[in-house]
Parts: sequence; structure tokens; C-alpha cells
Amino acid sequence: MLADSNKIFHRKKILVVFLLCTGMFAFLFGRLVYLCVWRAEHYSSLATDLHERERSIKAARGRILDCNGKVLADNKTVCTVSVIYNQIEEPEKVIEILSRELELTEEYVRKRVEKYSSMERIKSNVEKEVGDRIREYDLAGVKVDEDYKRYYPYNDLASKVLGFTGGDNQGIIGLEVVYDTYMEGEPGKILTVTDAKGIEVEAAGERRMEPVSGNDLCISLDMNIQSYATQLANQAMAAKQADSVSVLVMNPQNGEIYACVNVPEFDLNNPFELPEGTPENLSSQEEQDLLNSIWRNGCINDTYEPGSTFKIITAAAGLEAGVVTLSSSFHCPGFISVDDRTIHCHKRAGHGSQDFTHTMMNSCNPALITVGLRLGLDNYYSYFERFGLKTRTGIDLPGEAGTIMHKKENMGNVELATVSFGQSFQITPIQLLTTVSSIINGGKRVTPHFGVKTLDGDGNVAEVFEYPVTEGIVSEETSEQMRGILEMVVSEGSGSNGQVKGFRIGGKTATSQTLPRGSGRYIASFIGFAPADDPQVIAIAIVNNPQGVYYGSQVAAPIVRQLYENILPYLGITGYEESEGG
Repeated sequence: MLADSNKIFHRKKILVVFLLCTGMFAFLFGRLVYLCVWRAEHYSSLATDLHERERSIKAARGRILDCNGKVLADNKTVCTVSVIYNQIEEPEKVIEILSRELELTEEYVRKRVEKYSSMERIKSNVEKEVGDRIREYDLAGVKVDEDYKRYYPYNDLASKVLGFTGGDNQGIIGLEVVYDTYMEGEPGKILTVTDAKGIEVEAAGERRMEPVSGNDLCISLDMNIQSYATQLANQAMAAKQADSVSVLVMNPQNGEIYACVNVPEFDLNNPFELPEGTPENLSSQEEQDLLNSIWRNGCINDTYEPGSTFKIITAAAGLEAGVVTLSSSFHCPGFISVDDRTIHCHKRAGHGSQDFTHTMMNSCNPALITVGLRLGLDNYYSYFERFGLKTRTGIDLPGEAGTIMHKKENMGNVELATVSFGQSFQITPIQLLTTVSSIINGGKRVTPHFGVKTLDGDGNVAEVFEYPVTEGIVSEETSEQMRGILEMVVSEGSGSNGQVKGFRIGGKTATSQTLPRGSGRYIASFIGFAPADDPQVIAIAIVNNPQGVYYGSQVAAPIVRQLYENILPYLGITGYEESEGG
């Protein structure tokens, strides 16, 4: 009985094991069929990936075109030289040739050639002729891939507007970084099959995934206006031995910027090149700080004390609030007392009795202070905010600075007085030009900008950019009165050096002293627009620390005058002699 029971038990045990093995085999067979049939494509792809080496191909970056279609930023064909450790057959020969052709140290090249990695980049942005020479050596393990490098046909023209790209073709400053996503495109790939040792299988060839070029960026900047404005700025800088000169030219009706000059500019094709005379012992941080200062766009990134050009804002607020009219009478003895402070007029002998228009023609400090005091702190501050002076303009360039203004609770009558004629606070040139535009264009605050649209590879419009406009900054009546006043400033007043024969020009000069007071450093500036009765163009010229004569009327106004003498006919703006048939 016991023997029979053991036999039955063993038979059952064998049966269980057999069933388990059979089930396991069936499962594995089913799994194998599933993987080989249903998932074959997936695992075949993984296997291919395991034995494929990938090299990226940069996409051609979209160009930057001026308003007439002239190319301001383009692409130049260059090469990237790389090595593949497992494929190098003659390492010493490779090191010697690459060191010589690429002008690199032997130590630098050897470190990369001998590095055990799937691929090691030796140098990017290699001139095409150099890359072609290296390719002709037919060195095993050396790859020369064609690439793109940003190229600027006009070198330093509008350098602080356009900006530049880095080694990876991504924007670093200027429009290049703001519109990077539109212009960068999509990179491609070169795929090569390798064996288990990482050596390419020649019979398998290469697979290419072609890159997609970026879109072109069309901007409002006009190369001809930019070039001439730059020429005038350089002439003024040399003649007055100034630290810098800035010129901004804009359409006050829609905010399109025609020119933005900040001399000295820098070479866009060599943006990291330091100026001659730079000390050789600079630390890396000092060197970077110097480069940052060279790249700064003074019209956008820096603030300054505007001086008398800001009287345009005070006058407009006074007219809009009704605390002054064109016929209001003022008496200027050469100074005005505000609380315990005596503030002088630039004409110490005084202007005597004058109406409001003549106070602007004479750029009379006491009269404009009186307007500010009539408005009162609360009212004046509200107009300061209403005109948009407490917010940034929203220009499409990076790093726009904000207005540096007293906090309202820290202002008294003296601070109100000094602000009224453009002192004791700071503003950017683009902010001032934008605000004055809103005062003379009928009362709409436009957004200053360069970007107009993008074009795809076939030249079709891909996107049109739109910008905010704020209506009702001032009434049309106030705007018309201000246009008339500022035309008188140029035709008969302190801005007479801004006159252009045959054209109606409006404008305002300024001469402000930099801090600390008494330093002997001045900023000369002039804002001018044309035609005075229907403004189509507005410009500001700023000369920083001119030597000798430093008045805005004599230093900055002639820059805008010469600019307009050339560009008004170019823009198709007719003068009054032509329009009247005389």
C-alpha cells in the first residue's frame, strides 16, 4: 500500500512539473512570437539606434532684412571638425594636421583625439576653405561637416540693435535674441551605422534628416537712414571729442524705428574683440564687464537727465489741465524762489514779460516751474503716469531701463519745480521720444519697435507683428497747440539751428548737467519732428560730454538738421515750398 502511494505521488509530481514546463515554454514561445512579429519594428528601431551615431546639422538661421529688403544679418557656410576615437588609424598624423590647419595647440588637439568618446568636437565655425583642405587629407576618424555661421555684411552698422549670435547660432543680444525662436529653425541630423566596436559600416552609408531653415525677420530700420545718422554721429563725436553720441529716428504715428545709432559701435563679426589700448592684465570678470559696456544700447538701456526737452511734457500737461493757455502771461526776472530755494533761469538777466508760447521759445525755467506748481504735486504726478512715463515703452529690444523718478511721498515743491524743467530724475531716450510722439501725433501712445513681420523660406508672410496703442494721452486740441508752439521754438526761438530750408520743423533743445553738479560734464540734446503740422518723422540726437561749446542748440540741433536735409526728401516728405507751389 505504501509503495503504491509513493508511485502515485511521484507520477503526480512529474505531471505537475511537465505541465509547468509546458506552460512556461508556451508562454515563452508566445512572447517570442509577439516580439518577433508584433513588436519587430519597434525593437528593430532600438537595435538600429544602438548602432547609429548621430551628428547634428545646424539649420540656416533666418536673415534680418531692413525695410527695403537689404540683408543686415546673413549666414556664411563654415565647417565643424570632429574626431571619432574608434575610427582613428593614425593618431599622430591626425594631431599634427589638425593642429596646423586649425591653428590650435598640439596639447589641445591631442587631449580630444585621445579622449575615448563616441565623438569629440575639435573646432566649430571653421572657414570653408580650411574644412575643404582637411577633408582632402582623407583622415580616418576625422569628420568635417558643413555648418552655418552668422555673418553681418555691414560690420558695425546698427550693432547694438541687431546684436549677434554665439557659437551655437543662438542670439545673445539685440534683435537676435528677442526674435531667436522665429529665426533659429530646426536642426537636422546625419546618422551613420556602426559595428559593435563603434566603427562605421561603410556599406550602410549615411542617413540624413535635413534641417529646416528659420524664418527671415523684416524690420523697420532703414539702412540708408541708419548709415547717414551713424556718419553724422561719428562726425559730431570726433568734432566735440564726446564720450558717445546717440541718434534715434522714428515714425511718431506708428512707432516704427528707422534708425538707432549709438557710437562708438562695435564689429558684429568680431563682437568679443576688445578696443585698442585695453590693458592686458584684465581679469575675466573685468573683461566681461568691459564687453557688456561696449554692447550696451544707450538709447534703450541707459537713463539720463533730459533737461529742457522735458519741458514739452510739462507744457502739454499744463495745457491739458487748463492751468495755462497760449496767451497766459509770465514774468521772468532771471530766477524763481521755491520754498527756501532760489532756482535760476539759464538767462540770468531774465526774459521779462512773455506769453506762454514765448516761454517755450526762450526755454524759460521760472515759467515752466510756475506751470508745474500750478498743476500741483498730485496733478503733475498723475500726468506723469498718464503719459506712460512710469512704465517701460515695451520696445522689442532686451534690457530696457525704467524711469528713475522720485516717489510721490518724497516730493515737495522743490522736487516738483526741478522735475518741471527736466532735472532731478532720469529717463531713457526711447521713453522721451515715445512720450513726445504721443503729444504731437494727436494723443496716441504708440509702442516703439523694429519687428514688422517674418517670411518663410518661400518668401511668404509667416507672421505680422502687432503692438499696443493707447489713445487719449492728450486731446487733439492740446496736441495741435503743442505742435504750433514747438514749430515756433525752431522757426524763431532757441531751436533755430534745427531749421531745414523749405520744411516746417518742430522741436526743442536741451543742455543738462550730469551729476555731480559742477563736474563740468554736460549732455547736449535736441528733439525735432517734421512736418510740424503733420509729423511723419521724429528724431532725437544726444551728445554726451561734448568738449568746448556744449549747448544743445549748437551741438545737437545741427545733427538733426543735417539728417533731415537728406532724409526728408528720401522719405517722400514734401516741404511747404513744394506743397504751395513756390
